[in-house]
Amino acid sequence: MPRASLSAPDNRLCLRNPMMQLLRSTLILSLALVACSSDLFAQQTAKFAPVKPAGDPATFGANIQRTMTLLATSTPEKRNRVRILFYGQSVTRNPWWNVVADDLRQRFPHADLEIENRAIGGYGGPVLINTAEFDLYPFYPDLVIFHVWSGVESGHQEKIIRRIRERTTAEVLLWTSNLRWPKTVPPDGDPQHPDVLAKDAQDQAISDLYFRLGRELDCEVADVRTGMQRYLKQHNLVVKDTLRDTVHPNALGNFLIAELVKPHLRYDPSFPDDKWKHLVTDIPAHDPRVQHNDDGSLSLNFKGNRIDVIAAPGDAAKADVLLDGKSPSQFPELYYHTRPSPTPVAGRPAFNRIDHRAPLQVETWTARILECDLEKDVLRYEVSGSKTGPDGTGDHKQRFVSHSGRVVIEPRMWMVNWSLRYRKQSLPKDYQVTWETRPLFVDVWQSPAVTDPAKEYPTVLAQGFKNGDHSLTLTPQTSGKLPIKAFRIYRPPLKVSEED
Repeated sequence: MPRASLSAPDNRLCLRNPMMQLLRSTLILSLALVACSSDLFAQQTAKFAPVKPAGDPATFGANIQRTMTLLATSTPEKRNRVRILFYGQSVTRNPWWNVVADDLRQRFPHADLEIENRAIGGYGGPVLINTAEFDLYPFYPDLVIFHVWSGVESGHQEKIIRRIRERTTAEVLLWTSNLRWPKTVPPDGDPQHPDVLAKDAQDQAISDLYFRLGRELDCEVADVRTGMQRYLKQHNLVVKDTLRDTVHPNALGNFLIAELVKPHLRYDPSFPDDKWKHLVTDIPAHDPRVQHNDDGSLSLNFKGNRIDVIAAPGDAAKADVLLDGKSPSQFPELYYHTRPSPTPVAGRPAFNRIDHRAPLQVETWTARILECDLEKDVLRYEVSGSKTGPDGTGDHKQRFVSHSGRVVIEPRMWMVNWSLRYRKQSLPKDYQVTWETRPLFVDVWQSPAVTDPAKEYPTVLAQGFKNGDHSLTLTPQTSGKLPIKAFRIYRPPLKVSEED
């Protein structure tokens, strides 16, 4: 991919052109009037000139065709379930993501869509690699739409993307950075200023990384950066015309990001399916690969790291689940800690990662603050589990290992003191942090009521075990045929690296 031009066109030329001055003034006025609601945002952005995407539109969507096929082939009679996750920093939480999500809902009204945004403001790659452990991989989406600053040179960004491809079957859409402008340089300042060039080099490095990962890991890449550069040049605008500060997009910036991402969310049945057709496989209950035993149980050998069962209409039933001859609850890797509740202010997780060195159990956890001194940077706490009970005290500057070994928090993972200093507030009375240990399995499958024959009714039987050869057995607890339509097998495309 050739290196894109610098992010700032020469504004000095447009200032000499009265018509361009008028156009620029009109655009800036419209930015100032924009509200954040979707409807008002859509009304304002409708005034902007159309955007020409960067790249060859005929290739757009080639690396996310499993997701797009599920969307495009959904009908009133067959509503495919599709889960999409937006992940990154505060720019990913700006209004453009709602525009993209609404566009998908409008274009594919019959898909059973679940769209979430779990982006965290200010968190670069070196931090998101921790929060991804509870935010991203357990969610196991069909598509991840991702961008983040920092973590290119350190390798954290690449590790996050590789882990998505190792641990899940999710497709990935990477979008290159929106344009930034340093506060040390006036809006119409010299585009060759060292501070401008420094930011440009950082953003170009992200672009280079994403295009490399697109080639190596079959990720879709939306070139927002180049598209915005061309738009500004075409309309004689400057980078600051797309920003409300130094990095966060204003109405024009949000409009451009959305319009440069949306064309990649494209279905094209002419694309080859060899890269994705084996990622997720449905095996009907009547398939010869499913063994129907004399006791009414069903058995299946498969390869992957997740297996779901899709219910069929029928009488309510329960069945015991065995994975490789054991109840799924006996697999330690099938539990995870959820994202902790937020800091008192600033809306970030109270701490950024929770590990463990002993097997987990399903329960709710509480961390109660014992001492908080912002001037001395002191934060002491005690942890207890709803089943484990009191489990030890810790200091945010030191590694905490609970008595049971079910909670491990590394030094400097806590964000409570940082958030209070950032907002210049004190710790609220009775503030505490809560989170859960949740299962990625069921030991007993209970068939759901199938009330809409057009929808799917899947249950995750087990998720997160080693990606390889496994066996499944469902044994009914009472006589009668199990109401099962199919089994769904998930097989990530990459092997887990040794360091994981």
